[in-house]
Amino acid sequence: MNVVITGASRGIGKAVAEHFAQKGANLFLCSRNMDKTIAWQESLMEKHHISISSFNADLSKLDEVKSFAQHILNATNEIDVLINNTGVYEPGSTYNEAEGQLEKMLDVNLMSAYHLTRGLIGAMIERKTGHIFNICSIASLNAYPNGGSYSISKWALDGFSKNLREEMKPFNIKVTSVYPGATLTSSWDGMNIDPKRILEVADIAKMIVTASELSAQACVEDIVIRPQLGDL
Repeated sequence: MNVVITGASRGIGKAVAEHFAQKGANLFLCSRNMDKTIAWQESLMEKHHISISSFNADLSKLDEVKSFAQHILNATNEIDVLINNTGVYEPGSTYNEAEGQLEKMLDVNLMSAYHLTRGLIGAMIERKTGHIFNICSIASLNAYPNGGSYSISKWALDGFSKNLREEMKPFNIKVTSVYPGATLTSSWDGMNIDPKRILEVADIAKMIVTASELSAQACVEDIVIRPQLGDL
């Protein structure tokens, strides 16, 4: 099995990589800082006897998305799972957030997934198999104070994911939208939050791996996962 994961150097992406490695999957990993995780990559390869191909790229830039897609296709046309996880959060309100914040949120949170999917989907269509996971957010479902452009971008990613789901049905390619609530990642650094109050990254990873293992005739369309005590 070949699994492509973006935003893989930390947080949810890193946890997903670890859980797929445990299943014996070969990994294609991308982030702006993959070169800083070489020791971690080597430990996964040694422990689970898998191959890892990592790539440094800023996926908010179209030319770097295309370079990553070509890097993968040069190695294989067998892409079993694609996980569009690249994302960034900046708080703000639509009426007074910094100029350009919406464009940044859209480039990182939406366009990275849109362009990488377009770059790889042809190989998946040709094989008539594959599974695409788009990491959306609870912010894709409900507006909240100080969500601003982040929430708008995640609503847009949700729309992309739902359209893709309909388009890929004839090609036997599954599409799953994942909506995590507050999750213990670097986005919460510096905030006084009890770690037991929010989700662990492993919670998200386990759900994604499980959904990927269902029979060919079953597709989990939406994964909504919140902290036990509800949203913050």
